Amino acid sequence: MSDANVRIPEEARDRLAAIAAAEGLSLRAYLARLAETLLTPAERAERAERARAALQEWNGYAPTTSEECDLDSELDRRLAQVTAR
Repeated sequence: MSDANVRIPEEARDRLAAIAAAEGLSLRAYLARLAETLLTPAERAERAERARAALQEWNGYAPTTSEECDLDSELDRRLAQVTAR
């Protein structure tokens, strides 16, 4: 496996290194594990579509685009409330 250099602010590097050390990992190992666990936008979209299809098959749930936007807005509002605390 080849290595790559990534330029990030020193503060971000130090924070990631501290998180990695707290988990008993090197920064390299922590970033590799992080990359394995995060989804790409395409993977998130595919997973969301599968979830929508499963819900529709299971109980007929099929929100309109407008309903999805309203639900997304409500989720954003609630997340903002929680993170503001």
